[in-house]
Amino acid sequence: MPEEALDDLDARLLLLLTDAPRLGVLESARRLGVARGTVQARLDRLAAKGVLGGFPPELDLAAMGYGLTAFAWLEIAQGRRTGVAAALAAIDEVCEVHATTGQGDLFVRMVARDNDDLQRVIDEVVGVPDVLRTSTSIALSTPVPPRVRPLLERTARQR
Repeated sequence: MPEEALDDLDARLLLLLTDAPRLGVLESARRLGVARGTVQARLDRLAAKGVLGGFPPELDLAAMGYGLTAFAWLEIAQGRRTGVAAALAAIDEVCEVHATTGQGDLFVRMVARDNDDLQRVIDEVVGVPDVLRTSTSIALSTPVPPRVRPLLERTARQR
């Protein structure tokens, strides 16, 4: 049977750091009731396994002036995913790109300051070589923001 990615202590540690990302190893250990070395070893292992990628701050893009979020399905020329993805990564307003099955080849999340700015961003995306067709939708709201907390809570309960 494959080794589980997380156990309950890992999940409780990640929940703690999700709530207080600037918390130190010693304070994390105190709150979890384990040794400092245990917390450090867990963090090192989670980082080595790729579960923990770092501690970036949570940023509000709207507060930064990018109040419009849009999603685009891109159809691209066959075999050109790597080059198209690299070109999309060079567009500052492109926040993430996923290779997908189904309707399109790539699913893109992008932000803009307003509708005119979104048109500029879409023009940049459409101008990427090997992008054949796009279909863009504007997000009106985000009823469920990106999250991992429910998965961590379920893992932490599995004692």
